[in-house]
Order: sequence, then structure tokens, then C-alpha cells
Amino acid sequence: MKKLATLISAAVISASFSTTAAAQETLAMVVSTLNNPFFVTMKDGAEAKAKELGYNLIVLDSQNDPSKELSNIEDLTVRGVKAILINPTDSDAVSNAIRMANRSKIPVLTLDRGASRGEVVSHIASDNVAGGEMAGKFIMEKVGEKARVIQLEGIAGTSAARERGQGFMQAVDGSEMELLASQPADFDRTKGLNVMENMLAANPDVQAVFAQNDEMALGALRAVQASGKDVLIVGFDGTEDGIAAVKRGKLGATIAQQPDLIGALGIETADKMLKGEKVEANIPVPLKVISE
Repeated sequence: MKKLATLISAAVISASFSTTAAAQETLAMVVSTLNNPFFVTMKDGAEAKAKELGYNLIVLDSQNDPSKELSNIEDLTVRGVKAILINPTDSDAVSNAIRMANRSKIPVLTLDRGASRGEVVSHIASDNVAGGEMAGKFIMEKVGEKARVIQLEGIAGTSAARERGQGFMQAVDGSEMELLASQPADFDRTKGLNVMENMLAANPDVQAVFAQNDEMALGALRAVQASGKDVLIVGFDGTEDGIAAVKRGKLGATIAQQPDLIGALGIETADKMLKGEKVEANIPVPLKVISE
């Protein structure tokens, strides 16, 4: 009888675990790349909030490849996820992936970068236009109204690159600043270094650089240090490495996003939507200038 009671008890415990697992719904997060500290921090914020709210969270890396992104979404459509949070590799290219999710009746939320087409429940991001303008105004304050500047652009086709550039150009066009050159370096540190080396050679009188993310800013920093020139560099994102470089006096400033908060708000918004609550189509996340 004692053995039977033990077996019954074990079966009850097993059934209890099964019920709990079944009750825990699954969300998915598709990230443009996990080879960038900003997006790793965003993922961490989402994972912490998902755990707090009792969701399983699947995280997939698109490796900055739209075809991989489409494959990730295709995979998720057959895995029973309740919602997909996506940080697009490209605002135009992601449209096919979002439409695939739409056809499967899976709600989609975008993080940091928007989508040109497809049905999206909510977009959670910083005000990139305002951030680009903040960078331009900071440069004017530090270098002067007639500052000679260079811009390192992010990945062409992403809303983040387009909007940060728009905001920066609003500051330039509304002042006497002279834009010497503007060229993509794809949000990448190594490309930031290589592009900056070439731009320094072509524009030896440059006084300031706006890099549309901290990774490019840190690459540009290496090029500037090697040249021996005194050039103010402003980044964007407020990553751990970027802020550390500001505190050491190497970068002039970084326009700080809060990637952990973007990830957490993505999960919170999905949770509200799944509970039938109304959610905003656009949810802004505050920015701030971090300087010495």
C-alpha cells in the first residue's frame, strides 16, 4: 500500500507539472542580430519581463540577413507562439515576414525598427528623429555653429538609420554646420573604422562625427586615434561600451536609448494585447544625452 501511495503521489506531482507547463504560453522574439551589445541588452530585458509575467520566450537571431529572418518567422508559425516581437533587419524586407505571420493569425509587434508594410499591433522604439537632432545640437554646443561634420550612417533601409539621419540633418539644415560627408557603415564597429579612415583622408579638416550607433562610433574612434587628430565623436544607443568610452573621455557623448526597457515594454504590450486590453500603436521610449 505504501508503494502504491508513493506511485500515486508521483503521478499527481507529474500531472501538476504538466498542467503548469501547458498553462505557460509562449512568446517569440526575432532579433536582427545578437552580435551587437544593444540587441543583446534588449533581449535580456525581454527575457526578464517574460519570466516575471510567466511566459516562455523563444529568441531567434536573424544574423542581419532578411532571408534568415523570413525563415525564423516561418519556423515560428508552426510552433504555437501567441505573439511575435520582431526587431527587423530591414524595414522594407521584413514586410514579407510580417505578412506571413499575419496570414497565420499571429500578432506582431516591432521593436526599435519599424516595418514599411504588414499589420503590426504596436511599435516600441525611441524617438530616433529627436535623438539625431539632439546629437546635432550637442555638436554645435561643443564645437560651434560652423562645425565641419561627418556622419556615419547605419544600415540603409532601416527605420533607425533613416530617422536618426533625418533628425541630424534637421539640426544641420537649421544651422551653419557644414556636412562634409555622409556614408553608411552598417551599424558595425569594423566598418566604422574602415569608413572613418577613408573619410578622414578625404576630409582632413573635419571637427566632429555623428555615428548613428555606438558600435560605429567606437570604430571611428580607433581611426581618429590612429590619425592623431582632435575630433569630437557622438554615438547613439547608450550601450555599455559606448557609455564607458564617454566616461573615459574618448567619446564626446552617446544619445542613450534604453534597450532593456524596449524589450521589457515589448513583452508587457504583448501581454496586455493577449488579455484583450487596448494598446497604443506607437509606444515611445525616452532618450537622454550621456556626456562627460
